[in-house]
Amino acid sequence: MKFTILLFAVFIYGFAQAQEYNAFFIPDSLRKDADVVKRSEEYILTIKSPSRYTLYEKHVYTILNPALQRYARYTTHYDKFTSINTVFGKLYNSMGKQIKSTKKSDWEDKSASDGFSLLIDDRYKENEFYDAEYPYTVEYEEEDENSGTMFFPEWMPQTNPRMSVQNSKFTIIAPAGYNVRYKQVNCKGEPVITQKNDVKTYIWEIKNITAKKTEASAPPLSEITPIVFFAPSLFEVNGYSGDMSTWEGYGKFMYQLIKGRDVLPEPIKLKVHELTDTIKDEKQKIFVLYDFLQKNTRYISIQLGIGGWQPFEASYVAEKKYGDCKALSNYMIALLKEAGIKGKYVEIYGGQSPPPFIDDFSFFQSNHVIACVPLAKDTIWLECTSQTESPGYMGSFTGNRKAIIIDEAGGHIVNTPVYKVADNLQVRIVKAVADEQGNLTADIANRYTGLQQDFPHSLMYDASKEEREKYLNQMFNLPTYQVIKNNYKENKGIIPSVDEYLQIQLNNYANITGKRLFVFPNIFGRATEKLTADTNRQYDYIIKDPYRDIDSIEIKIPGGYKPESLPKDISLLTTFGKYVSSVKVLDDKIIYYRFMEHYSGRFAAKEYNDLVIFYQQIYRADRTGVVMVKAQ
Repeated sequence: MKFTILLFAVFIYGFAQAQEYNAFFIPDSLRKDADVVKRSEEYILTIKSPSRYTLYEKHVYTILNPALQRYARYTTHYDKFTSINTVFGKLYNSMGKQIKSTKKSDWEDKSASDGFSLLIDDRYKENEFYDAEYPYTVEYEEEDENSGTMFFPEWMPQTNPRMSVQNSKFTIIAPAGYNVRYKQVNCKGEPVITQKNDVKTYIWEIKNITAKKTEASAPPLSEITPIVFFAPSLFEVNGYSGDMSTWEGYGKFMYQLIKGRDVLPEPIKLKVHELTDTIKDEKQKIFVLYDFLQKNTRYISIQLGIGGWQPFEASYVAEKKYGDCKALSNYMIALLKEAGIKGKYVEIYGGQSPPPFIDDFSFFQSNHVIACVPLAKDTIWLECTSQTESPGYMGSFTGNRKAIIIDEAGGHIVNTPVYKVADNLQVRIVKAVADEQGNLTADIANRYTGLQQDFPHSLMYDASKEEREKYLNQMFNLPTYQVIKNNYKENKGIIPSVDEYLQIQLNNYANITGKRLFVFPNIFGRATEKLTADTNRQYDYIIKDPYRDIDSIEIKIPGGYKPESLPKDISLLTTFGKYVSSVKVLDDKIIYYRFMEHYSGRFAAKEYNDLVIFYQQIYRADRTGVVMVKAQ
């Protein structure tokens, strides 16, 4: 009888679980526009003390189609601060029946080497399920032990716009006297807080988040969907302690990690004085020392233990002639100090698309370190990992964002340079000659400044001769052409520039039919971006970087032709930018002028179709042609 009851109980449990994970029970509202459904998710963060916490997490995804197959893969990292107690996974078919399971020992265990770090102690375990028949469901469960409470995970139930969420829950269990800090974004209501004896529990839960519409240049998902950031108050890691409740406290903790690590060897001290003692201008001293740094060190990432946050000593960099971003920035600050100049250690998020910085909630938000020197009238910013960048220039990697200066007084939020329309130029002057067969030879002189010189700069320093030539012969949207010559010259400065010279042969560019010659004078600067009209757009449209393009083109054509049809002059002025173009013929020369300004900004969804029209007008204008007829 007992055995029968046990079998019945197992059957009931299995049936209930099958019903729970049956993909056909997902509501239609959660299937709409979704490629994956998060069926359930749970986090339990248990703070044991300022130096230790455990994290339990469970994730269940139903993969509806191959577009988001990656959610069938689960990766968990560990290092000297984090150990994996348990981790396992299960695979279910569309009816919710379990068809496979894996445990910790089955998972691949790999070094988390990023390809450029010399040393790294981070490792990870990974598992991926796959079923040829969609939909199917994966379940992953894990518990970790963490020594050090510097970082807490964030709770973001919807991590992809094409994901819907059936249920997600985050629980924090902490000593009653511990200050649990959190920042809610797009959340309705506060967490449910209960206390029993000396333990306090915080619970956030959300249900039935539908998939989002995917729109070009929309705000980041973290602005649209619910998210809660968590951060410690009092914390400890590797023998260091701090209080992250304020940016001041955060900065004081970080300053502990860099304090006293700026001592230079005597030969380097002598070199600093040799280079700078005769220079009176402070800015020029900074530039000379930055040049010394670039010529005598190179960037190598080293991520070992507390070294992931603490720089190697300046003496180490002086001896080895390499370091990571923290070590090189610290070394630069030490060089400046020896010259009597106070440099600052700056934490920042490096990358083309940094996440929004949350300045009213202090927690770790950076992945990179740079240096700066505040002067009386301006600040000189220094990217210490680059051997080629101009001093004072931040570019698209660290420009136009918030950063945190770290010093003895704590942490201070600052803004890095913003590059405006007039800073980001491309000025192109073209002298072209068309022969009787319609082939063109063109000499192009380009000047790129600011953000527009970032890529030419990379072509100069990061690409081989063969790679550069391959790119140049594919960069223009032209049917047949060949770059015969290319040459580059860099002009360093706070707003650097690159001069590019190209000689190009274009076959059959001008079309000769009977007595008529057809030419499209905008040879190299045609706009390629076209947007699709959307009367139901939901989100703002974000244009990140402003720029100005100016093209002056002169095309010498064979003699004996006169204009039969010329495009009209065009002038467009909108909130998104400005566009001007004109064509005229002087004797045997077609003279073309194009001026384009593109403004940065955040534009309301209701303005989107005006932007579509602006782009369409530019697209058409860039492709207008000139018709010349042979004189009788």
